[in-house]
Amino acid sequence: MTRTVFFLLLLLLFVVAGCAVSNNPQRSELKKLQKGIIKDDSSYIYHLPYEPGKTHLLVQGYFSHYTHRNRAALDFKMKRGTKVCAVRDGVVIRVKEDGKKGGGNIKYRPYGNLIVIQHDDNTRSGYWHLKYNGVLVNVGDTVKQGQVVGLSGKTGYTYFPHLHFIVWKSDGRGQWTQVGTRFQTNKGIRYLRPFRFYRNTDQ
Repeated sequence: MTRTVFFLLLLLLFVVAGCAVSNNPQRSELKKLQKGIIKDDSSYIYHLPYEPGKTHLLVQGYFSHYTHRNRAALDFKMKRGTKVCAVRDGVVIRVKEDGKKGGGNIKYRPYGNLIVIQHDDNTRSGYWHLKYNGVLVNVGDTVKQGQVVGLSGKTGYTYFPHLHFIVWKSDGRGQWTQVGTRFQTNKGIRYLRPFRFYRNTDQ
């Protein structure tokens, strides 16, 4: 599939899904951070979830019109079998790799293979839609930023192979909130924006 055809199909999906947007107060703040209207120089700077030197297209961003209308999540277009890397140090607390099905119907959601990593500041990062038997770590493993932890795929509720990435923060009382994060990229430190390519320059 050519890049132009892919963009047209993705645009069609957005149109079919409608133009409703989230009223989550984070949405407005993240849009301003993405555009540089407001600055953030205090939050953790994350590693992109793929290998140094590799470039991937961000097809959905925070609170995008399609499946992220109520999610502070990111979707990176990746071919099946692409190496997925830990965005920061942590401990693996959840894995699933036995899912074999995927498609554009919510009935496939339970088949999504995944990894969740706990970090030392009461945040967690999650990696979804990994391939069958595509998890390369175990629960309890300590991982380092940039370490290969899995292989991308097309399992669960998804129209095409990609990596769904999300970060949550705990309030210390059992409540978890999705949060936006900034990354080190070839374009500098950024809150990522959809329909842009980002190259991982970390060494």
